[in-house]
Amino acid sequence: MIVVHHLEKSRAHRIVWLLEELGLDYDVVRYRRDPDTLLAPPELRAVHPLGRSPVVVDGGDTLAESGAIVETLLERYDPQSRLAPAVGTPERVRWHYWMHFAEGSAMPPLLISLILKRVREARMPFFARPVARTIADRVTASLVAPQLRANGQYMDQALAADPWFAGASFSAADVQMSFAVQALAARGGIDDWPHLQDWLRRAQAREAWRRTLARVGPLELAG
Repeated sequence: MIVVHHLEKSRAHRIVWLLEELGLDYDVVRYRRDPDTLLAPPELRAVHPLGRSPVVVDGGDTLAESGAIVETLLERYDPQSRLAPAVGTPERVRWHYWMHFAEGSAMPPLLISLILKRVREARMPFFARPVARTIADRVTASLVAPQLRANGQYMDQALAADPWFAGASFSAADVQMSFAVQALAARGGIDDWPHLQDWLRRAQAREAWRRTLARVGPLELAG
């Protein structure tokens, strides 16, 4: 039995979605974040030394890192390659690219955006607050916001010619990209990018997505 160690408001959501797309049986162990630090509880370190989510236990293997989990599960349970284009095709090249873009390029500025927001809202001595907020605002305006906009525009252009990230067909690259797109929608907004909005609507209309919501609830990310 596959077991998903699922932390709220985390990348574990897309792993459940992948399992639903593959039609696999699995169990879910739920965890809540610390309300003050937003970190995972220490119980997760009993499953994986880093204590992060997602973690998937499949037989004797404990799998971590979303991209590695996705590729391992596809190797084991998707022999017909329903969620990955054929090796040697242009679509496969695109598939690999977006599988890595999700964490390599899309998520860093989104994470920095979240950290800077917490800096602005953090409790601190009154004399330090204006300085901290000024620094956070300047970094956001000069570095983070331009990167978020560039990434959003780039993703939107990629979806202008084809409906899915790897081409004409839905694939695991769309699953992998889902967290980044939802985080961008929450933190930067995607109102200026119609193709990205359309992709999100179509992704959320998939039956497997609806089953994911029924199983673990919606992915609620901080703005």
